[in-house]
Order: sequence, then C-alpha cells, then structure tokens
Amino acid sequence: MTNEPMPVITAAEVLSQTRFFGDLSAAQLQKVATLGEIHECGEGEPIYRIGEPALSMYVLVRGMVRMAVGYGGRNASAGDVLRRGDVFGWAALTPNCNRRLATATCLTPCTFLAINGERLLELMEQDHTLGYRLMTQLSSLITGTLTAFAGG
Repeated sequence: MTNEPMPVITAAEVLSQTRFFGDLSAAQLQKVATLGEIHECGEGEPIYRIGEPALSMYVLVRGMVRMAVGYGGRNASAGDVLRRGDVFGWAALTPNCNRRLATATCLTPCTFLAINGERLLELMEQDHTLGYRLMTQLSSLITGTLTAFAGG
C-alpha cells in the first residue's frame, strides 16, 4: 500500500457526489460549497459528542466514522458506520433542537467537509427551491437514521 496523496477535490464536487446534495443545480452546489471547510481527524478522534451544540453538518470525504446514539449523556450500543459520501450531523439543520444526539468518532483517519449549519439554513431561507430539496433529503436522512438505529 502506498501513501499517495489524495486527489484534490473541490467542496462542490464532494457535494455533487452525495445523495443528499446531488439533486441541486451547479449554482446551488457552489453556494453551499462556500459554506464548507475541509477538516481532517485521526483514528479514534471524536468529531462531536452527545449534547454538544450542533453547529455544522458533515460530508465524509475519506475514511470511516462510527456513530453511536445516546440518551442522557450516554452512548447506546446501537450505532452505524459511515463511509465516503455519507452525510451526518443533521442536527445542525434543526434550529429548535440543535444539540448532538450521537457521538461521531473516526474509526480511521478521516477527511470531511464541515458545512456551517446556521449559514446553510439562511441560504435555504433565501432559495426556497434549495431549501425544499434539502428538507426533503433531511426528512429521508432522519427517517433512515432512526430506522437503522431501531433495527440495531
């Protein structure tokens, strides 16, 4: 195995390759991309913990992340492993209840796009078509997440 550098990819390209953002126009993708920053974490590092303020949502670019749902500050045994292209941290788009409900921890070294949730909500308010598309995706994401955790 070689340690070749990861090809350079723009935030808009990252977004376009996800199911969550994939239906947006090129102009809409570019607007959302301006709200994101690429971050890296090492193996075992938490991205966020239960109860923390949900300031950003994330798109996993490289690596694997373990999600562990919690209640009352404790992690449950249920969880999910996220891979490239998965979107997580959706609590950043729920302004009335924007605290983390899970802990996200890197299982491997990870690269992810962190998107400012408050600014994304503002953009969704300005562009109702974009807002409707993302809220439809958010509904599916939340439903899928809850179904996966309920199923163990």
